[in-house]
Amino acid sequence: EYYNKLWLAHGITTVRGVPFASFDYSIKEKQRSAENKITAPRYVVYQRPGTGWPNGPVNTPDQARAWVRWIAQNGADGLKLGAERPDIMAALLDEAKKLGLGSTAHLQQTGVAQMNADEATRLGLGTVTHFYGLFESMYDNNSIQPWPVDMNYNNEQDRFGQVARQWRLVTPRSDKWNALLARFKERDVTLDPTMVAYLTGRDMNHHMGAVWHQKYTLPSLWDYYSPSRANHGSYWYYWTTQDEIEWRNFFRVWMMFLNDYKNMGGRVTASSDAGFIYNTPGFSTIQEMELLQEAGFHPLEVIRGATYHAAETLAKPKGKDIEYGAVRVGMLADLLVVEENPIANLKVLYGSGALKLNDATGKAEYVGGVKWTIKDGIVYDAKQLLADVNRMVEDQRKTRPSTLAPQPMDLFPTDPTVMSAAQPNSKDS
Repeated sequence: EYYNKLWLAHGITTVRGVPFASFDYSIKEKQRSAENKITAPRYVVYQRPGTGWPNGPVNTPDQARAWVRWIAQNGADGLKLGAERPDIMAALLDEAKKLGLGSTAHLQQTGVAQMNADEATRLGLGTVTHFYGLFESMYDNNSIQPWPVDMNYNNEQDRFGQVARQWRLVTPRSDKWNALLARFKERDVTLDPTMVAYLTGRDMNHHMGAVWHQKYTLPSLWDYYSPSRANHGSYWYYWTTQDEIEWRNFFRVWMMFLNDYKNMGGRVTASSDAGFIYNTPGFSTIQEMELLQEAGFHPLEVIRGATYHAAETLAKPKGKDIEYGAVRVGMLADLLVVEENPIANLKVLYGSGALKLNDATGKAEYVGGVKWTIKDGIVYDAKQLLADVNRMVEDQRKTRPSTLAPQPMDLFPTDPTVMSAAQPNSKDS
């Protein structure tokens, strides 16, 4: 309910889970949403190899094909892959194509030496999500990232801190860069960058302090975000200025690649990978749209990526025309209604609105926020959905001792000499 209402409150009427959760849960919720038995966007279910069925992990090409047939028969829409072994990757993608299933992949570093984005899309991968496998496809002088000798991939600060250093290994708009873009375009590849998933890396304090956390981030989710060696994406063991500089440079090169692909007619979509790394659902999708604008997309191109191109990406494997993602006779009735102009300022799509000076009163106020979200012709009051979310947060806060971001002084033990100087007692006075 928490995720669903945050999504709808931000005008998001279709979501792709990669995955949402277990196979059974995802299929059940997909059906309930399709029948409008729950307040939720429509669900598009992508699953990882081997999930759902009773036959265990996928370790051979034959098992890969059998699993793809099984998920197709049981209601899935597509595959969420990693950098799978080449023979297994080929089998998964070939069988998926035969059965009209979509595919997306996080081409993680542990397998990218054999399966980068160029190789995966050659085999038929439809969507490259995040950035993994892109840079590795066009290194100047390496074919594998030259990790430090003490690199530990299972230490997530190593993993996320080092991967940003790839920006030095490629030359923007080189022959390799341009050739990779051309092959992606020829293969009709979608790039789904989820830049927001890495936004904290380039400015930790800013992202941790987002204005919506206090009202709309569950204490349990905040606890998950906070530094932890157990929770995925909570790798702030000792995040440094240099780490942030590397990520800012990485974003600069990554954004150039995305903008070049868009400019040559490639499809770039907006999504979030929410629920990790201080990315609260709904809000993080709007942040992703802002990042696309920063990359050089005009707001109209951003909105097209978040609507029409996203719908195309999901419909294309099925060989069908889109059913949503455009305002057109015959489309499903999906709309968001906002009283401000998002082309002038994408911030008005945030549930918290955009800060604006009211010249009539001389006071600052928040304007915007989606007013109505319409999914399948059903009208949802977006402000009420946010109020429901805020109530969930407040209810959980009553029973959970978690607090939101502590102030810096709260993190340190009290120094009596500092306290006596700051708060003199009557005798000192």
